[in-house]
Amino acid sequence: MNKESIVTVALGADHGAYSAKEMLKSYLQVIGYKVTDVGTDNETIKVDYPDFAYQVAKKVASGACDRGIMLDAAGIGSSMVCNKVKGIRAALCWNMKTIINSREHNNANVLTMGTTMHSETELSAMAKLWLETGFEGGRHWPRINKMMAIERK
Repeated sequence: MNKESIVTVALGADHGAYSAKEMLKSYLQVIGYKVTDVGTDNETIKVDYPDFAYQVAKKVASGACDRGIMLDAAGIGSSMVCNKVKGIRAALCWNMKTIINSREHNNANVLTMGTTMHSETELSAMAKLWLETGFEGGRHWPRINKMMAIERK
Protein backbone atom coordinates (compact mmCIF):
# COMPACT_ATOMS: atom_id res chain seq x y z
CA MET A 1 0.00 0.00 0.00
CA ASN A 2 1.33 3.40 -0.99
CA LYS A 3 0.86 6.47 1.13
CA GLU A 4 0.20 9.76 -0.55
CA SER A 5 0.30 13.17 0.98
CA ILE A 6 -3.40 13.82 1.41
CA VAL A 7 -4.01 16.88 3.52
CA THR A 8 -7.39 18.37 2.63
CA VAL A 9 -10.66 16.50 2.44
CA ALA A 10 -13.99 17.89 1.25
CA LEU A 11 -16.78 16.36 3.31
CA GLY A 12 -20.51 16.51 2.67
CA ALA A 13 -23.76 14.84 3.63
CA ASP A 14 -27.49 15.15 3.35
CA HIS A 15 -29.71 15.63 6.42
CA GLY A 16 -29.99 11.89 7.06
CA ALA A 17 -26.22 11.50 7.22
CA TYR A 18 -25.56 14.73 9.10
CA SER A 19 -24.63 13.15 12.43
CA ALA A 20 -22.28 10.67 10.71
CA LYS A 21 -20.66 13.57 8.85
CA GLU A 22 -20.09 15.46 12.08
CA MET A 23 -18.57 12.37 13.69
CA LEU A 24 -16.36 11.71 10.67
CA LYS A 25 -15.29 15.35 10.46
CA SER A 26 -14.09 15.28 14.06
CA TYR A 27 -12.34 11.95 13.56
CA LEU A 28 -10.52 13.09 10.42
CA GLN A 29 -9.41 16.31 12.10
CA VAL A 30 -8.09 14.38 15.11
CA ILE A 31 -5.98 12.15 12.87
CA GLY A 32 -4.55 15.17 11.07
CA TYR A 33 -6.64 16.02 8.04
CA LYS A 34 -7.88 19.50 7.17
CA VAL A 35 -11.59 19.08 6.48
CA THR A 36 -13.66 21.41 4.31
CA ASP A 37 -17.26 20.86 5.35
CA VAL A 38 -19.63 21.67 2.48
CA GLY A 39 -22.76 20.86 4.52
CA THR A 40 -25.45 20.23 5.29
CA ASP A 41 -25.37 21.91 8.66
CA ASN A 42 -28.23 20.16 10.47
CA GLU A 43 -30.38 17.05 10.46
CA THR A 44 -33.78 18.69 10.80
CA ILE A 45 -34.11 20.57 7.52
CA LYS A 46 -34.53 18.12 4.66
CA VAL A 47 -32.10 18.69 1.81
CA ASP A 48 -31.23 16.92 -1.44
CA TYR A 49 -27.97 14.97 -1.54
CA PRO A 50 -27.12 16.08 -5.13
CA ASP A 51 -26.56 19.65 -3.91
CA PHE A 52 -23.88 18.53 -1.45
CA ALA A 53 -22.38 15.78 -3.58
CA TYR A 54 -21.84 18.37 -6.31
CA GLN A 55 -20.08 20.68 -3.84
CA VAL A 56 -17.77 17.88 -2.70
CA ALA A 57 -16.94 16.95 -6.30
CA LYS A 58 -16.30 20.58 -7.27
CA LYS A 59 -13.86 21.03 -4.37
CA VAL A 60 -11.85 18.04 -5.57
CA ALA A 61 -12.07 18.81 -9.28
CA SER A 62 -10.93 22.39 -8.71
CA GLY A 63 -7.97 21.29 -6.62
CA ALA A 64 -9.24 23.08 -3.52
CA CYS A 65 -9.26 19.69 -1.76
CA ASP A 66 -7.11 16.62 -2.35
CA ARG A 67 -10.00 14.18 -1.98
CA GLY A 68 -13.68 14.14 -1.11
CA ILE A 69 -16.04 12.06 0.96
CA MET A 70 -19.81 12.22 0.56
CA LEU A 71 -22.31 10.51 2.83
CA ASP A 72 -25.98 9.76 2.32
CA ALA A 73 -28.28 6.88 3.24
CA ALA A 74 -27.02 4.42 0.61
CA GLY A 75 -24.20 6.31 -1.10
CA ILE A 76 -25.48 5.36 -4.54
CA GLY A 77 -27.02 8.64 -5.63
CA SER A 78 -24.11 10.69 -4.35
CA SER A 79 -21.70 8.54 -6.36
CA MET A 80 -23.78 9.12 -9.48
CA VAL A 81 -23.80 12.89 -8.91
CA CYS A 82 -20.08 13.14 -8.21
CA ASN A 83 -19.25 11.17 -11.35
CA LYS A 84 -21.04 13.81 -13.45
CA VAL A 85 -18.29 16.31 -12.58
CA LYS A 86 -15.34 16.36 -14.96
CA GLY A 87 -12.20 14.95 -13.37
CA ILE A 88 -14.01 12.99 -10.67
CA ARG A 89 -13.69 9.27 -10.14
CA ALA A 90 -16.16 8.63 -7.33
CA ALA A 91 -16.43 5.19 -5.81
CA LEU A 92 -19.27 3.85 -3.72
CA CYS A 93 -17.54 1.54 -1.26
CA TRP A 94 -19.12 -0.85 1.21
CA ASN A 95 -16.22 -2.80 2.73
CA MET A 96 -12.45 -2.74 3.09
CA LYS A 97 -11.89 -4.65 -0.15
CA THR A 98 -13.82 -2.09 -2.20
CA ILE A 99 -12.03 0.72 -0.34
CA ILE A 100 -8.61 -0.66 -1.29
CA ASN A 101 -9.64 -1.52 -4.85
CA SER A 102 -11.08 1.93 -5.46
CA ARG A 103 -7.76 3.52 -4.59
CA GLU A 104 -5.16 1.00 -5.79
CA HIS A 105 -6.84 0.17 -9.11
CA ASN A 106 -9.21 3.06 -9.90
CA ASN A 107 -7.44 6.01 -8.27
CA ALA A 108 -10.77 7.18 -6.91
CA ASN A 109 -10.70 10.78 -5.74
CA VAL A 110 -14.13 10.83 -4.11
CA LEU A 111 -15.50 8.22 -1.73
CA THR A 112 -19.21 7.80 -1.17
CA MET A 113 -20.65 5.69 1.61
CA GLY A 114 -24.12 4.84 2.85
CA THR A 115 -24.52 5.70 6.49
CA THR A 116 -27.47 3.33 6.98
CA MET A 117 -25.20 0.47 5.96
CA HIS A 118 -22.38 1.02 8.46
CA SER A 119 -21.63 1.82 12.08
CA GLU A 120 -19.66 4.96 12.94
CA THR A 121 -16.66 2.76 13.67
CA GLU A 122 -16.87 1.19 10.22
CA LEU A 123 -17.30 4.58 8.50
CA SER A 124 -14.23 5.94 10.30
CA ALA A 125 -12.09 2.89 9.54
CA MET A 126 -13.13 2.86 5.88
CA ALA A 127 -12.47 6.60 5.44
CA LYS A 128 -9.04 6.34 7.10
CA LEU A 129 -8.01 3.37 4.98
CA TRP A 130 -9.26 5.06 1.80
CA LEU A 131 -7.29 8.23 2.56
CA GLU A 132 -4.14 6.24 3.34
CA THR A 133 -4.28 3.93 0.34
CA GLY A 134 -2.34 4.99 -2.73
CA PHE A 135 -2.83 4.35 -6.42
CA GLU A 136 -0.73 1.45 -7.71
CA GLY A 137 -0.24 2.98 -11.16
CA GLY A 138 1.48 0.55 -13.57
CA ARG A 139 -1.01 -1.68 -15.37
CA HIS A 140 -3.90 0.47 -14.10
CA TRP A 141 -2.82 3.68 -15.87
CA PRO A 142 -4.13 2.73 -19.34
CA ARG A 143 -7.56 1.98 -17.87
CA ILE A 144 -7.63 5.23 -15.94
CA ASN A 145 -6.62 7.11 -19.08
CA LYS A 146 -9.41 5.42 -21.07
CA MET A 147 -11.87 6.25 -18.29
CA MET A 148 -10.89 9.91 -18.31
CA ALA A 149 -10.83 10.09 -22.14
CA ILE A 150 -14.57 9.40 -22.13
CA GLU A 151 -15.05 12.84 -20.57
CA ARG A 152 -13.49 14.43 -23.64
CA LYS A 153 -15.88 12.78 -26.15
